[in-house]
Amino acid sequence: MAETSQDLHLESLTKRFGDFTAVRDLTLTVPSGSFFALLGPSGCGKTTTLRMVAGLEDPTQGRILIGEQDITRLRPYKRPVNTVFQSYALFPHLTIFENVAFGLRRRGIKDYKQKTHDMIDLVQLGPYAGRKPAQLSGGQQQRVALGRALINEPGVLLLDEPLGALDLKLRRQMQIELKRIQTEIEVTFVHVTHDQEEAMTMADTIAVMNQGVIEQMGAPDDLYENPVTTFVANFLGQSNLIMTDIIDGSGAEVVVDCQGQKIGVTSERCHAQGRKAWLGIRPEKIFASQVGESEHTDSNVLRGGRISDVSFIGVSTQYLVAMPWEQELMVFEQNTGRRPLFKNGDNVDLSWSSEHAFLLDADQDAHAGMMTPEDRE
Repeated sequence: MAETSQDLHLESLTKRFGDFTAVRDLTLTVPSGSFFALLGPSGCGKTTTLRMVAGLEDPTQGRILIGEQDITRLRPYKRPVNTVFQSYALFPHLTIFENVAFGLRRRGIKDYKQKTHDMIDLVQLGPYAGRKPAQLSGGQQQRVALGRALINEPGVLLLDEPLGALDLKLRRQMQIELKRIQTEIEVTFVHVTHDQEEAMTMADTIAVMNQGVIEQMGAPDDLYENPVTTFVANFLGQSNLIMTDIIDGSGAEVVVDCQGQKIGVTSERCHAQGRKAWLGIRPEKIFASQVGESEHTDSNVLRGGRISDVSFIGVSTQYLVAMPWEQELMVFEQNTGRRPLFKNGDNVDLSWSSEHAFLLDADQDAHAGMMTPEDRE
């Protein structure tokens, strides 16, 4: 199908429900053959966007195109798009083979048997073709739903929280499987999720959504290492945000006054406009050392810390460090066994490299994007 080599374009897409705007003036391009993730908390507009692409919701304004074809007003079954939902919606009375073959048989495809067997092999369910869905695990049922959608050769496959019903171990296995299948068949995947790890594991490009708009879009490592808003800094992983004053922004390094101590930040990571800024550092980028130790060569050192909490979680130890200005900073250290753990009450210096920090506008909410227990469900 020609559509499989064409990009998905959303142009000024807006969806209003009465006075509530779920999606606001959204414009983006999903390159053909890529794995694209729409990531955000509940109510951010990601599922509404997916439903508009699928044809299950009509946009209030804007256009949806695949290549040159405007599909904005096409009925769902006329679009080169298929959707896999969290509830797999398999036919319980049909075998796995019959479930996967359903779309081809309905369209009158004569050589459906070989194509169906090939698809079942792709999703690694060959030995289970004669079973009913109830005889399969959740992960296997998810693969059946995937095969049933892919056999129709969609230009775009939409995935709406497809792993949400699986337990943690199965979910991680399926993340690898989904990426393998997508790479093998080169169909455009658009994946909606609130799970940051899921998006970062699988997607080539992530669009982080918040309140109907995209906060930031890019490769997973770019978003994580160099967030441009406090929402992205907090929603993708965890960040320490410290209020600072910019002293000198003219050089390759921006110099800030961090609670009376000078700190440098690579200028490419400065996203602050005013004289005040949030200094951001990821917990795993910080090195804690005994006071006065010279083992680190980092340009940035914050002195006066005291260990206030120690959490051993196997692969790493997570410290809370109380600072003189009454803020606790998070420090994550991998448990390599090279040095003993700190204890509560130990005095420490904190250090990191200037290219590992970032500066954000001071007028942004430092708590924006922090996950609540409800967001994680």
